[in-house]
Parts: sequence; structure tokens; C-alpha cells
Amino acid sequence: MGGVLATMGWKLALVIGAFLAILVTVIYFAFRERRLGKTIAEDDAAAQQASDARVLAVIFSAIVGGMFLTLIVAYLVFF
Repeated sequence: MGGVLATMGWKLALVIGAFLAILVTVIYFAFRERRLGKTIAEDDAAAQQASDARVLAVIFSAIVGGMFLTLIVAYLVFF
């Protein structure tokens, strides 16, 4: 960070900020999709499955992001 050594607290604060960004994104998209899903007709199974698939895609991509953050934290703590 500009030639100045960053303290462990600042590094972990950045990681917590990234974690919160992932969490807020997942919550936003899940509630957005739920709201849009209420407008889908009861007999439109394809649209309901597509809505479910979008929610699952966001959730599972957040899981991958969380695993990446775990690697970053391990690097910051041990190296």
C-alpha cells in the first residue's frame, strides 16, 4: 500500500469489507429474484426453474468467493 507496511488490522478490515460486499450482493439478488418470482404465473414451470437457477448461481458463486477470501486470510495471517 504505497510503500508503507499495512498492519494486520487494516488487511483484515479489507477482507471483512470484501466479505460484507459478497454478503450484501447475495442478499440483494436473492430478495430481488424472490420479488420478481412472485410475478411469475403459477403454471409457468420453466420460468420458475429459471428463477431458481439464477438464485442458486448467485449463492454458489458467493461460496467460491468465500473460499477465495479464506485463502487470502490464510496468506495474510501466515505470511
